[in-house]
Amino acid sequence: MTIEITDPNRNVTGNYHWKVFWTVAIALFAMVMDFSIVFLALSSIADEFDVTLRAVTWVAIASSLTMSAFMLPLGRVSDITGRKRFHIVGMMLFVVGALLAYSASNLQMLILARVVMSLGSAMGQAVVFAIIVGVFPGSERGKALGMITTTVAIGAAAGPIVAGPVIQEWGWRSIFLVTALPTIAGIVAAFVVLEDSKIGSETRSLDARFDWLGSILSAAALSLLILTISNPFAFEWISLQTIAGFLVSLVLLVALVRWELRTPEPMLNLRFFKNSTFSWSTSTRFLGFIGGSATFFLMPIFVQSFMGYGQRSAGMIMFVGALGMGLASQFSGRLSDKYGFRKFTFVGLGFLVMTNVWFSFFVKDSSLVIVMSVLFLNGLGMGLWMAPNMSATLSTVSRVDYGSMSAFLNLVRNVGSVIGQALTAAIIAGIMLSRGAEVQLDQLSESDNPAVTDAFLAGWSLTFRVLAIVTFIALLCAIQTRVFVSDRDDSN
Repeated sequence: MTIEITDPNRNVTGNYHWKVFWTVAIALFAMVMDFSIVFLALSSIADEFDVTLRAVTWVAIASSLTMSAFMLPLGRVSDITGRKRFHIVGMMLFVVGALLAYSASNLQMLILARVVMSLGSAMGQAVVFAIIVGVFPGSERGKALGMITTTVAIGAAAGPIVAGPVIQEWGWRSIFLVTALPTIAGIVAAFVVLEDSKIGSETRSLDARFDWLGSILSAAALSLLILTISNPFAFEWISLQTIAGFLVSLVLLVALVRWELRTPEPMLNLRFFKNSTFSWSTSTRFLGFIGGSATFFLMPIFVQSFMGYGQRSAGMIMFVGALGMGLASQFSGRLSDKYGFRKFTFVGLGFLVMTNVWFSFFVKDSSLVIVMSVLFLNGLGMGLWMAPNMSATLSTVSRVDYGSMSAFLNLVRNVGSVIGQALTAAIIAGIMLSRGAEVQLDQLSESDNPAVTDAFLAGWSLTFRVLAIVTFIALLCAIQTRVFVSDRDDSN
């Protein structure tokens, strides 16, 4: 087997790295916006296809399952095949899936289209970090990651803002065209701008081995785990089905670890975890996303059901949090290159602990000024820790592993967010059920029963206190994360 590793900065001159950033940022923006925009269309989709809201949630669940199952194996594929080709194919799949979703005649076809879209999105997100970080000098890694985090924040915020007026004017199908159009522009730009010799790609001969068994075990374990946590079948948490789901997931994960440690060319080199910086920074990322994921999940419900704002206004209110994240990502990424990642990670997670505690004291007549202020601080906290934390993790691996590591970082974010949202829903549903106020969260605004309101707010308060504890543990993990000093030259 022959391997050729290109020096990503050998032929990079002028502002080429910024051209690369804007080229892949277009696609990243569209893919992140797609994930947030589809949630607001679920009720309209259910009405058109005459299905229950529980059935239509498979449109969203299919995306989480697909991305969780395939992102890690696809990251390894990108390391073998080259990043330009891989990125373009992913965007093409995303566009094809969007067009299929736009023309779907029934729910089953729409779910299949979402699987195609999510496969393309997984390919794009698996490699976008690697492309951007690979083309920036090591001394500007934090700046690059800060720009990525800002793009993610803008995409997440744009979804709720765009979805309302677009769905009202042209119907739910039009949201898929909204995400497809910038992706098409990204495909054209990628053909023109990206060069494998400049973006840190690794090319291998065709006899390069791919870890098929590891990929299958990873896909099976993570899919089953996400499915069990999401609980779309509404099983009891102590039911035989749920317990079996967790146990089988655990067995598959153990088998995956044993295999990855034995195979000569693993999908993910688990020996990275022997590095304390890698282990603690990964733990920080996982717990940080569990603790921070509930805000964008629960806050729209609170704003619309208790504060009386419409969908469009709720989107604008939520934008304040994304604005804070985007602003903080900019200076935390850039300054972490100069002052190190630790200070920004500590302060960011400290903000997250504080705002989670503050959220727990919200009541139905909370002031809009207070709500928006805490949302902004919460966004600042997320933006402060995310880019420096990624920089700490990437400092422990070589550039040739950036593809699989990019996929791994996105997978940790995805799984952490899913667990955080599931934990949130379970706590609130449990409190409401214990008080005899069993109402689906999407039906909360239609209830005029004071007992339902009180039960939800009690669940809300407990949820954010639990998440404050989780984020505090993430802060302790961040304190344990030390600066990694390598003898390799990663600045070129």
